Amino acid sequence: MKLYLKGKGSLVYFAILLFISGLLCVSCKDAPVTPSNTETDLILKINAVQEQIMAQGNISQQEEQALLGLCSIVSHNDGLANHLNDEKLLFKDVDLVPVFKGCRNLSKEETKTCFINEVSSFINQEFNLELIKELNLPDPKEVDAFFIIDATGTLAGMKVRNTEVSIQGEILRVLRKMPRMAPAVNNGTNVSVLCSFKLYYKDAIDLEFVHIPEYPEE
Repeated sequence: MKLYLKGKGSLVYFAILLFISGLLCVSCKDAPVTPSNTETDLILKINAVQEQIMAQGNISQQEEQALLGLCSIVSHNDGLANHLNDEKLLFKDVDLVPVFKGCRNLSKEETKTCFINEVSSFINQEFNLELIKELNLPDPKEVDAFFIIDATGTLAGMKVRNTEVSIQGEILRVLRKMPRMAPAVNNGTNVSVLCSFKLYYKDAIDLEFVHIPEYPEE
């Protein structure tokens, strides 16, 4: 079956196909060969997506953004699940929250307020609002997001819960650009801290830093 790609987006489509094919090759190559080893549900779905793209020969802008969002999600090994066993405190519990650039030499409460304002401003500035406009949402939506700032002040893990794949990928892309900062401090020691916020979106975005249980049942 031939795939005909037209227009300036053809390289993007081809790259996406290579990405999907790469996922298939890596997943199949790394899987242990045992009598019980069968294709996982994820592999079957990836196969189906690849076949659909090849069959239709082109994809819409919304489909392209969804696939690029998927690439963003899986292209880095920085998921929150990789830090399940790490010792980390909650943002609301540390003595001193991480110190964002421009928030130095303030009181503890002022540092916390400054951190929230600066991170919110950074995400608003970096977020691609065109992705939201393309969804043409009738009503506002919200999504929970988490990220860890480790004991060196580096963003070390993140998760976005239950939203459109293009929005999930965009939040992760923006979080990965977060600058390094002075780490959180508790009992006089630098510590890793888990931060969480709600992101509301429709025509624009708005952030609310709140404690969100890492697991829904908590």
